[in-house]
This record gives sequence, C-alpha cells and structure tokens, in this order.
Amino acid sequence: MAMSAALLPEFDMEMAGTRKYLERVPDDKFDYKPHPKSMTVRQLTTHLALFPIWMIETMANPSFDYAPVGGEPFKPPVIESRKDLLEVFDRDVAKARAGLAAASDAQLMENWSLLAGGKTIFTMPRVAVLRGMVMNHMIHHRGQLGVYLRLLDIPLPALYGPTADEK
Repeated sequence: MAMSAALLPEFDMEMAGTRKYLERVPDDKFDYKPHPKSMTVRQLTTHLALFPIWMIETMANPSFDYAPVGGEPFKPPVIESRKDLLEVFDRDVAKARAGLAAASDAQLMENWSLLAGGKTIFTMPRVAVLRGMVMNHMIHHRGQLGVYLRLLDIPLPALYGPTADEK
C-alpha cells in the first residue's frame, strides 16, 4: 500500500474533526482569550484553518521560510467570521487531500525544511512533516480550542468517542 493511501483515512478523520470544532465558534467570541498569554479565538481558529495550506505548501515546495531575509514574513489572513473561517478551511482541505492522494512514496520521503530568516529550523521527510508538524500539531491546537469552547460554555462535539455534551 502506498504511504499516501495509508495516510488518507487519518487525514479525512482529523480534518472532519477539526471542522466540527471550527463550526462551533460563534462570531461574537473571536476576540475572547482565556489568559493574557493566550491567543484569541480568532488567532487560534485562523491558525487551525491554515493547517491544510501548510500541507499544500509542504507537498509543493522543498522548504518554507516564514520570515525570508529581505522579504515579507508570513502574515495570516484576517478572518472576521465563522463563515469565512470555514470557507478557507474547506477550500484548502480539498486541495491538501488531492495533493496527498497524488503523492508518491518517493515524494513523501524527500526532505522538507522549515526556515526562519534563511536559517533551518528543522528538516524531515515530507511524510514526517505531514504527520507531526501538520496533523499532530493541528490536533494539539484543536484540543486547545476545546478548552476555549468549554470555558465559553459551548458544547464540545464528539471526535474519538462521546463528550460530556454529545453521546
């Protein structure tokens, strides 16, 4: 079995779960943050919505420099509503899935690097980046959003099994 075929069921499940969480965020809570050191709901959900584009970029390029020397640093889009958030997420999930489905094992084993100001932060095979730095990282922040939702008394959707809110 190709590595991409083995990753697609996990991809589908995790993206669907992340969408469920994003669907719960009310527009009037975008500026909420539980602690001064925390991200706002807007920052956190924008970060979550952009994970699929990181997957697209990882598949398309050998590296990404989020603060290139002499260039503009990466700036996330300003998302003003849940509708906009879901549109960005859905559009990029479809593209990311197509890119993953088309990837050969050889492409997935090629090294990919994250850079900051021209300096390498890390280099790993693409498959490790997709699993660890994209999907697992997204799952981490989705859990963080779950805490925000709980603090806002918004029912949590079931993911891997029931929650206290959904059986």
